[in-house]
Amino acid sequence: MALKVELKPGERIIIGESVITNDNQRTRLFIEGQAPILREKDILTPETADTPAKRVYLAVQLMYLSEDLEKIQENYFTLVNDIVRAAPSTIPYITRISNAIISGAFYKALKEAKKLIEYERTLISHVQAGSAGLSKNEPGGGVPEGAGSEPPYEGCSPASAG
Repeated sequence: MALKVELKPGERIIIGESVITNDNQRTRLFIEGQAPILREKDILTPETADTPAKRVYLAVQLMYLSEDLEKIQENYFTLVNDIVRAAPSTIPYITRISNAIISGAFYKALKEAKKLIEYERTLISHVQAGSAGLSKNEPGGGVPEGAGSEPPYEGCSPASAG
């Protein structure tokens, strides 16, 4: 069964090692075979891979499109080690990506890497929201209560935490 892809005017797609650019009208392609396929909206470049999660996605994308995996895999493992060290909560995402890679399901790994990018956006937005409006003159030197090295009492009211 062929894969049906509709391209907007001027949209690009990668099929195998070729970049195909659509002309000025909507086009429908039916693609048969085993070549890797990526739509323009799913393609990251080294310039657009500007966060750790996007760099992981780029490494997976290169594995998906390349036949020489060894060098790319080394880079991938360096990137995932760095991101897990910086944000251990990414481990479930990295595990799903890595399992897909190990089983040769690179397109599935790309989809999982997109979820990692979304999670990273969430983490960054929480950090930015948490730091907005905090004064260095607040008690705790501008660090909100529960943000220090002591674990918060999750699921407990302050009265029952003691």
